[in-house]
Amino acid sequence: MNPGLKLFLILIISLEISLVPNLGANLIIIGVCLLYLLFKHINLKKLFLLFIIPLFAASVVFITIYYFTPSRSLYKACVLFTRIYAYVFLGAAFTETTSFLALARSLEQNFKLPSKFAYGTLAAFNVIPKIHAEVNRIRLVGDMRHYHLSFYSPALYFKAILAAISWSNSLADGMISHGYREDKERSVIVPIALTKKDWLIFSSIIVLLQPILFLLK
Repeated sequence: MNPGLKLFLILIISLEISLVPNLGANLIIIGVCLLYLLFKHINLKKLFLLFIIPLFAASVVFITIYYFTPSRSLYKACVLFTRIYAYVFLGAAFTETTSFLALARSLEQNFKLPSKFAYGTLAAFNVIPKIHAEVNRIRLVGDMRHYHLSFYSPALYFKAILAAISWSNSLADGMISHGYREDKERSVIVPIALTKKDWLIFSSIIVLLQPILFLLK
């Protein structure tokens, strides 16, 4: 499915389940996303973490609704508990099957996203590993000088921000030297198609979701 259209599909489903409290719909969405991830051969460790990481937040919401509200509704507590997992699995179904590069290209080519925003976001995303390495380097230099920089130290982030500003200037110069001009039309190296099949899948899922949300309880 087209990456950009898949993103809009995930956002629409997330919005609908946030507005309509339906336990059955949440469970169906979780089940479908789980099957989709298994079909795409997701790493079992990642799948295990998808269940474990949201458990604390979901449990807190469940306990709060069930024990500390006047109605003490088990149904509402279960709805909110499963809704968190529905969000997590919807996000995983997107992020584990779609590359950020393909998404950026799709949004630029198919949904008229300005190229400077698409490539700027892509550049920022790709520099994340370098930022992580730079933070580790700054902490190592601090340790060598007997000045420990904890993860919440303002000095650590101030130094990292200064490094990022330097990289942004270098990146801008590099893009210009490679011929990038934001006011000029760009050629497409890797075309991302938006086909009738993509629209059919998108429409079918949206249509099938409506009776599940509004009729199934």
